[in-house]
Amino acid sequence: MNRYVRISQDEVRAFLFEFFDIYCLVNLIYNLVNNRKLRWNGMAIVQGEEINFSYDEEGPRVLHDVSFTIERGKWIAIVGHNGSGKSTLAKLMIGLYLPTDGSLKMFGEDYTEENVWNIRERIGVVFQNPDNQFVGTTVQDDVAFSLENRGVPYEEMRERVMEVLRQVSMDQFLDAEPHHLSGGQKQRVAIAGAIALHPELLILDEATSMLDPQGREDVMRTVTELKETTDVTVISITHDLEEVLLADEVLVMNEGKLLFQTTAEEMFRHGKQLEEIGLDLPFTLRLANLLKREEINVAHELTEEKLVEQLWTLYFNK
Repeated sequence: MNRYVRISQDEVRAFLFEFFDIYCLVNLIYNLVNNRKLRWNGMAIVQGEEINFSYDEEGPRVLHDVSFTIERGKWIAIVGHNGSGKSTLAKLMIGLYLPTDGSLKMFGEDYTEENVWNIRERIGVVFQNPDNQFVGTTVQDDVAFSLENRGVPYEEMRERVMEVLRQVSMDQFLDAEPHHLSGGQKQRVAIAGAIALHPELLILDEATSMLDPQGREDVMRTVTELKETTDVTVISITHDLEEVLLADEVLVMNEGKLLFQTTAEEMFRHGKQLEEIGLDLPFTLRLANLLKREEINVAHELTEEKLVEQLWTLYFNK
C-alpha cells in the first residue's frame, strides 16, 4: 500500500530556498576553484619564480631565472634597453608564450590551455603603435567593438563607452575617425578601449615610445588619473626613466635578467649602473649630479618641481 506524506506549501518553499542556497554555495566554490569571473583577492596579482624562456628549443635564452612579485593596485614600471627582455616578459604575462622553465602565476594560477582566455579577459593591453589596434571607423565604434564581442547589452555598452571616454578626456571626439587623431589622442582612445572591459590589470607595452613630449605627457596624466579613481593594477613597459617617476615600484631588466625590484627613488641611487646598461637618466637627476660637482648641495630630488623649489630655497638663503 502506497503511503503519501502531506507537505505544506511553507515546507515546500523552505525546502526550495534551502536547495537554492546549497546550489549557490556549490556554484561559488566551483568558480573559486576555477577562478572564473571572480576578481583575485590575493595580494600578488602577478608572481614569477625563476622564469626562463627561449623562443625556440635550440635558440638562446632571452629570460634567465627571473623572479618578482607584483601586488594588486600597484603601478609597476619594467625598464631596460632594447633586447633586455622586458617586452618578452609582457608577452608571457598576456599568455602569448609560456615559460620554458619556472613559474608565472597570473591572479594566483598558471596559464593552461583551459584557462588562457579566462585570464586574458581580466587583462587590458595597450601596445606601442595604436594604429595597429583600431578596428572601428569612429572613436566610439572602436571602444565599443570589444564590448560588443563580449555580448554586453546595447544600453550598458553605450554607458561604458561614454564613461571611459570621459575618463581619458576624449568624449568630445565620439564621431572622429581614429586616423585623424594625434598620437597622444590615439593612445588615450586605446586606453579607453582597454579599460572599458573593466580589467584588473592594465599593461602598457612601450605605449608612449612613438609619441611627442606632449602626447607622452597626456597619456601619463591619463594613467595617473585612472590609478587615482580605480583599483586597477598597472604595468608599464618602457625604456624612458622619466615615466618611472610615476610608478610605485620598478623592475630593472638587463640581458634577460632582473637586476633589482625597488622603488623609483631607490633605483636612481644606482645612477651609474643604470647608465652602464644603456639607460638615460632623467634630466633632473643629471642636473642634480652636475650641481653637486660644483659643490651646490642639493638633495636627491626626482621631479622638476621639487628640484626648482630647492634651488630657489638655496638662492634666497645664501
